[in-house]
Amino acid sequence: MAASSADLTVNQYQKLSSGTDRTAGKGPARFDFPLLGLFGETGSLLSELKKKQRDTVSYFGYEESVVEELGDVLWYFSNLATRAGMTLSEMALHIHSDSDTSGKPAHQTRDLKFSALQPALKTTGPGAQQAFEATLMRLAGEAGTLVADFSAGKISRNPDLLSAHMASIFRALVNASNGAHVSLAEAAHRNLRKIFDRWPEKRTYPPLFDADDDPAEQLPRCIEMQIFERKVNSQTYVFLRCNGINIGDRLTDNKLEKDDYRFHDVFHLANAAILGWSPVMRALFRVKRKSRPKLDEAEDGARAILIEEGISSWVFNHATRLNDFEKLKSLDYGLLKAVYELVSGYEAERCPLWLWEEAILRGYEVFRQLRKHRGGTIVADLTKRTITFEKMKT
Repeated sequence: MAASSADLTVNQYQKLSSGTDRTAGKGPARFDFPLLGLFGETGSLLSELKKKQRDTVSYFGYEESVVEELGDVLWYFSNLATRAGMTLSEMALHIHSDSDTSGKPAHQTRDLKFSALQPALKTTGPGAQQAFEATLMRLAGEAGTLVADFSAGKISRNPDLLSAHMASIFRALVNASNGAHVSLAEAAHRNLRKIFDRWPEKRTYPPLFDADDDPAEQLPRCIEMQIFERKVNSQTYVFLRCNGINIGDRLTDNKLEKDDYRFHDVFHLANAAILGWSPVMRALFRVKRKSRPKLDEAEDGARAILIEEGISSWVFNHATRLNDFEKLKSLDYGLLKAVYELVSGYEAERCPLWLWEEAILRGYEVFRQLRKHRGGTIVADLTKRTITFEKMKT
């Protein structure tokens, strides 16, 4: 990635974004995915504008959402250009030439910075809603026309038509960014940061949060826990046992309709193993960081515990509709983003999205085994960043 949004060029962005196109080259209809994505994200931009119009001052996330959605539109547009063998720099040069009123000679380089496309950008605040609405509607119209011509087969019969559409969409995208008073460079930079947070070129586990703490206040580096069912007075409970000692409270589903949520401590074990973070496990093993009072109160206290429990319950409700994530190799970005927002302000926000995805998916792999065998031994290895299931010895 470029060091900053101010340094980002259109060529750099196209090269980096194309490297994150996970569906490139899959199937003969190579334009389908980016076309649908471009049209869909343009619709998401319109949706943000609609919410702003409907909710006015109560919609506080408007500006951040516009920046994110513009970045997503740009990603699909860039990858559509790449699949079509086009370069953003050529289109950008035409836009720059048209907007340059200085009377100076034509461009000296074929790789422009995004900032050169918005020389008169006002950065004092959000754009006037009416101006943004007009430019956004033009952007949506250009994207819609491209999709219509593609579905009618016109693009395949006339490749030059695609070039014309792409140039018009790029110009409309720049104008929409100007209308929203949004730096397209910043939108592009944030988009890359988001994508590489989810799909990095190399996955490197960050250090454990308590790596430098007193060993007596660290999460155990290897946790071997038995999770099993037992009936007590005709009621079925789940118990936790570690080193031959029952720990924590016995659990039920706490719901009229049984769903096996009583096995959910496996998710906290997965958080500990993969993320190196679990206020719940810290409390359970009595390894809260008491020698650092502020950290103990903020990161290991009741509110952090409630947040982790809330994430567990919220993701579980989502997973229930998707067969407990069975056969899934990736998770919806919206789910991961919601989890990230829940831990905002806590140390766990430093965990990249790919790491959250891994923790959730690995936790559900073990959960499905627990459901199948009605218990088992879970080994959470924080050093190896793994969590595994073993059948309990009878």
